[in-house]
Amino acid sequence: MDTEHIDSAISDLQASKTRWARLPVEDKLGHVEEIRRATFTHARRWVELATSAKGLEMTSPLAGEEWIAGPFSVIDALNSLALTLSRIRDGSDILDGFNVRVRHDGQVVVDVMPGTTVEKLLFSGSRAEVWMNPGISIDEVEDSVAEFYARKDPDGSVCAVMGAGNVASIAPLDVIYKLYNEGEVAILKMNPVNEYLGEVFEDIFGGLVADGFVRMVYGDADVGKYLVSHDGVDSIHLTGSAATYNAIRYGVGSDGTRNREADMPINPKPISAELGGVNPTIVVPGDWSRADLRFHADHVITQKMNNSGFNCVAAQILVLPDSWELADAFLDEIRVRMTALDDRDPYYPGVDERCEAVVAGSGTIETFGAVHKRFLVTGLDAGATEDPAFNTEYFAPALSVVRLPSPDVPSYLENAVAFANDVLVGTLGATIIIHPKTEKAHRASFERALEDLRYGGIGINIWNAAVYLQSRCPWGAFPGQTRTEIGSGVGVVHNTLMLSDTQKSIYRAPFAPTHRTLTKGELHLAPKPIWYLSNKRMHITGEYLVNYSATGRTGDLVKLMGSAIRG
Repeated sequence: MDTEHIDSAISDLQASKTRWARLPVEDKLGHVEEIRRATFTHARRWVELATSAKGLEMTSPLAGEEWIAGPFSVIDALNSLALTLSRIRDGSDILDGFNVRVRHDGQVVVDVMPGTTVEKLLFSGSRAEVWMNPGISIDEVEDSVAEFYARKDPDGSVCAVMGAGNVASIAPLDVIYKLYNEGEVAILKMNPVNEYLGEVFEDIFGGLVADGFVRMVYGDADVGKYLVSHDGVDSIHLTGSAATYNAIRYGVGSDGTRNREADMPINPKPISAELGGVNPTIVVPGDWSRADLRFHADHVITQKMNNSGFNCVAAQILVLPDSWELADAFLDEIRVRMTALDDRDPYYPGVDERCEAVVAGSGTIETFGAVHKRFLVTGLDAGATEDPAFNTEYFAPALSVVRLPSPDVPSYLENAVAFANDVLVGTLGATIIIHPKTEKAHRASFERALEDLRYGGIGINIWNAAVYLQSRCPWGAFPGQTRTEIGSGVGVVHNTLMLSDTQKSIYRAPFAPTHRTLTKGELHLAPKPIWYLSNKRMHITGEYLVNYSATGRTGDLVKLMGSAIRG
């Protein structure tokens, strides 16, 4: 392995790390605008490369996944980051316009979305909030915002960012977070699965590369091992699996196991990590119409089959109430949609072995697809806590179903939360689907469920991946992991408001699209979500979303809204 280029890159970053840490905010804002312009310039090229690698056509609605989880998420984060940095530069209140409140139990919450009139229009009926760690006061929240920028003459550091191979925006967003929230220069190692995007990212970060603040390297596990062990690397950020984290921290094989058991790390550097997990979607019983069943069958299938199932917050366990009279009808609607899906290229390595593990597990296996299989697993025993469906992130197109006792809604919510917290591995993301009238009738029990769920990102009537897309929300596991039991990881990214001491983020969305709102007891203007797999205009609306986010032009907004309504 030729390591000279890695040594040279790290040497460059070491030479520039203090300069970046102390760079005036105005100059850092200039780089934000450079990245934003370059992302827009190269957006179509980015999406073309990604769709081609995943066996898709640009004219396919599924190309919308790449527009939304690619250039849009980066441009939107940069827009939000620019506002925060401009307020730091001007000495104004970063949280101006964002409500900071105290819950009944004393826990502080920051309402982070909607923040503008346009957001209220584009995301009608939706809102996002960040819960701080218990014991943190409002004054402490406000005093600790943008902590890095309160430091005097920081020295800076070099962070090795180990890029993810599945969702294209993860790597650039992780680099942006390390640069701006933590003041670190970054060397990004592209994942071999999507290193074809490296040329795009080199252009997007061109200004930062030219000024010595970002470097990029490519290669397999040997390159990664050399990089994270390098004396010139001060910290590490990883998106991947707990196994990869443990290999970096403690080593591999029997030696690695012994080191972890004794907490004797071979790599003591600070490591932040987002490591996925087994994510639940909890369906709360209620009086659903046939249209509700169809709509949320689309919803659940999208949570599972988006990106061919290769998402760290893909729904793996669908939790249903055993006495809900509509449970079987709901599963039938899911089967209809599983059947209707087109086969997709299982582009991520190792999927065949992971699917074999699904088939070898317990439960009743239903198979869909002519060539590339999709799986629905029913009949799982919720008490079989060692079942691999509960403790192995399949990272595959497989949805498992568990039914829990539901004598009444409060009891069911308690059962579902206990199952999610105590049986399933990981604490990254959870989703709850609940009819507005059910929530209103059992508000105290529902709020208690939200309090008790130990997940970093929670979606209510929306896939919790919405927390990932809302850049003001911190993205990461529920706090409390240790380095020997890392779970879904430690630390957060995104967080463009630069909040400290956060516990979880919650994104709330409408239960039904706008034409069915009045019968549900909610009022909004939101059509079918553009990311639903049944949305035939996802690719068109996704591109319009990128265009408007980059330009802010009224004409682009009109095109975006018109396409979204027609989806």
